Amino acid sequence: MRRTVDWADGAVVIIDQVALPSEYRTLTLRTVDELIDAIRRLAVRGAPALGAAGALGVALAAFNGSDVAVEAERLASARPTAVNLRWGVTRALTRLGEGADAVLAEALALLEEDERLNREASGLAAEVVLSACSRRPLRLLSHCNAGRLATVAWGSALGVVWHLHARGLVESVLVDETRPLLQGARLTAWELAEAGVPYRVQPDSAAALAMARGMVDCVLVGADRITANGDVANKVGTYSLAIAAAHHGVPFVVVAPSSTVDTTLATGAEIEIEERRADELTHFAGTRVAPEGAAVFNPAFDVTPAALITAVVTEHGVFKPA
Repeated sequence: MRRTVDWADGAVVIIDQVALPSEYRTLTLRTVDELIDAIRRLAVRGAPALGAAGALGVALAAFNGSDVAVEAERLASARPTAVNLRWGVTRALTRLGEGADAVLAEALALLEEDERLNREASGLAAEVVLSACSRRPLRLLSHCNAGRLATVAWGSALGVVWHLHARGLVESVLVDETRPLLQGARLTAWELAEAGVPYRVQPDSAAALAMARGMVDCVLVGADRITANGDVANKVGTYSLAIAAAHHGVPFVVVAPSSTVDTTLATGAEIEIEERRADELTHFAGTRVAPEGAAVFNPAFDVTPAALITAVVTEHGVFKPA
């Protein structure tokens, strides 16, 4: 499989996630400006994938003869909530004194690690799910996209599905469509179909009803930032999903590489929440669906308190904040 983010012929190459599922295409980005634009409009997205993109962006700046420090800060600030973006930029900068080739080598090492670490984390999480759920095969619920498209390869939360599916332990996956940009309906459903995993897309607001009807054995989500106390920032809608899961006694498992953990923040209250453009809500497929002048609250993420989480799993092990 092609990596979601890669380097080829002096440029950053990404799978264009805005085009999916109707069209599978790649974009070749030769400047930092092009990469920042791709990050902001979500052509590349997902915390681990953003970390890789940030590291490769520093290499791009170094080879292009730019003011690398300035370009690095622009990259790191392109989306504020996901800690991996700044983490990837910072890691690549550690080799700047050795020249552009060393920066690229560090970025490529980060890419190599991504699949391995996500395989390890999702493998551990699969065992957590099996220990928490007595029913077989499993009916799982996902929110947003935490598959290979959100990482360099393999995936975090959706990686758990790949492990369990390979063992014949997945009955189906309920896919939250994930408003307003439909990363679940567009991307997660596309990945599941590609892998031959049975799934159904549902409105985000149907998740609590599905749990009440006994249709969900476990909820699996990724993360964009995990604070020292185990609070988790993820795609908006995750918090309400966790509340519903807690009410119905459904395990709620977060899976992410350790680069997503930010121990500099004590709790989720310190996380900066990105707010997106109003037209993502006021328009649909280019057509206005809200009255002219409608005020909008459009947070891209929310924070799920640690007390609502069954387990946070990284490649280093299982943390049970609840």
